[in-house]
Amino acid sequence: MNYTSFLIKYGEIGVKGKNRYLFENALMQQIKYALKRQDGEFSVHKAEGRIYVDALGDFDYDETVGNLKTVFGISGICPMTFAEDEGFDKLKVFVTDYMKEIYDNSASGTTFKVFARRANKRYPYDSMEINALLGEAILDAIPSLKVDVHNPDITLYVEVREKIYVYSEIIPGPGGMPVGTGGKAMLLLSGGIDSPVAGYMIAKRGVKIDAVYFHAPPYTSERAKQKVIDLAKQVSKYAGPIYLHVINFTDIQLAIYEKCPQDELTIIMRRYMMRIAETIAKETGCLGLITGESIAQVASQTLASLAVTNEVCTLPVFRPCIGMDKLEIVDISEKIDTYETSILPYEDCCTIFVAKHPVTKPSLEIIKKHEHNLDEVIDDLVKTALDTKETIVVSVG
Repeated sequence: MNYTSFLIKYGEIGVKGKNRYLFENALMQQIKYALKRQDGEFSVHKAEGRIYVDALGDFDYDETVGNLKTVFGISGICPMTFAEDEGFDKLKVFVTDYMKEIYDNSASGTTFKVFARRANKRYPYDSMEINALLGEAILDAIPSLKVDVHNPDITLYVEVREKIYVYSEIIPGPGGMPVGTGGKAMLLLSGGIDSPVAGYMIAKRGVKIDAVYFHAPPYTSERAKQKVIDLAKQVSKYAGPIYLHVINFTDIQLAIYEKCPQDELTIIMRRYMMRIAETIAKETGCLGLITGESIAQVASQTLASLAVTNEVCTLPVFRPCIGMDKLEIVDISEKIDTYETSILPYEDCCTIFVAKHPVTKPSLEIIKKHEHNLDEVIDDLVKTALDTKETIVVSVG
């Protein structure tokens, strides 16, 4: 079947009341962004409460479906064909030809039903009549098919509008809300498995993502930095363009390493990462921070450690992986194609300076006391790190 159009179905957007059009418009913008990655021209338009994507020339069907499946807010992608309204007899021929082309070789006893929707009230038949008459025509044309109106193998959708749209497949979309409808947040992006998944999950709720990466040359290589850029690029397939802020964290880490107890290195480094990320977040209009932390996955992610880390933040910290085990996080990373990049053997700054026996139940009072060891140098080091940050715009296509 030579499909040239797609009906885009959405879920939560449909219950947004008077603001629904804002979400529909945002969804259309994200669809346009996704389709810019490929050759071909497309018209993305809205009519009668429906969103359509029409190919305006040659295009790659599989590539188009693949790109649409990265757009948050889409619950279903329906490849369509359409007939002009030239009388019901021609519609019967059109529909039976459609069914023959796709389902003529179906196993005997395969069931179907016709589900018609008559938006054009001038049409001479109502929905129930269209269902019955087209169902009868299909049975006559393909005797191997059987009718089952309750649990059919095939549902043929017929939408009678200015044109008559016909489709029988609904390809699942990613769901969620269109990116940009839920504000903006700053992702602390490392080279690991968890943080790209966290960014993906928050973006799925309509949040625009920026990111910050803490680089520690020469202890971390340019390959480690490129790995994080590649992860950001993969997340941007779903989240849209990402402003990735690269912070040179080496001098701060060395100061902490020299002046603070070894078992508290990770916690104190993490607190300064959160401080720096929050500073950039506030400067760029972000309303929260995002991390990939999961309770008790490592020493710095016990409840006690998370409480001490959180203490430096005034913005909310979103941790979508917090109750997930590692296998669940890996499953998502494989689905969004970040896993293979995440496991590349290029160390990030946390793993280089990790303590041999990190504290798992840190005391906030003691951590703050030991941070005073840094008083003479830390403000200048943080200022330098912020002043020298590199910002990279990461996108696909």
